[in-house]
Amino acid sequence: MHLLSTWVKHPGIRGADLCIVSECLQSVNPKLFEELTHGCVTLLACPEKEGGLHYGKLAMILRTAKPRSLKVVTIDGSPHCIQLHTAANAAELLLGRPIPKKHVVVVDGVEPVEVDPMAVRVSRYLSVVDRLFRERREEVLRELAKHSIEVSEELARRRGSA
Repeated sequence: MHLLSTWVKHPGIRGADLCIVSECLQSVNPKLFEELTHGCVTLLACPEKEGGLHYGKLAMILRTAKPRSLKVVTIDGSPHCIQLHTAANAAELLLGRPIPKKHVVVVDGVEPVEVDPMAVRVSRYLSVVDRLFRERREEVLRELAKHSIEVSEELARRRGSA
């Protein structure tokens, strides 16, 4: 099922353990997709092709279907996928009550890493991220270069012109 085309009162999601998953994970790593979605009702989403409609839809699902828990699984580093994590936090805020929730990112298409919901909130505040980045710049750049083609190429370019 797809998040945006699922009826908010669909009987299959009422009271369920719900997983919102980046649609591309199915093709990036089918085995991991199966492992991460085992035991939950899975709704696929792709903010890149669907736009920002996930915020309202997810809030309505949490309000109407009252799932038992929510897990958001996306590809780490995607500028689009992060919207699913922020939508989950926003939906919980709009709901006015906490819901058992996990944020998981898949690093380099193979390694699932659970992320603190507060880290998702921090990611929205670039001034805070920038201050933290400046404090550990070299360490962060080394780690980021392991995962980001553009960062590794930029660092190589800088070394070549130094």
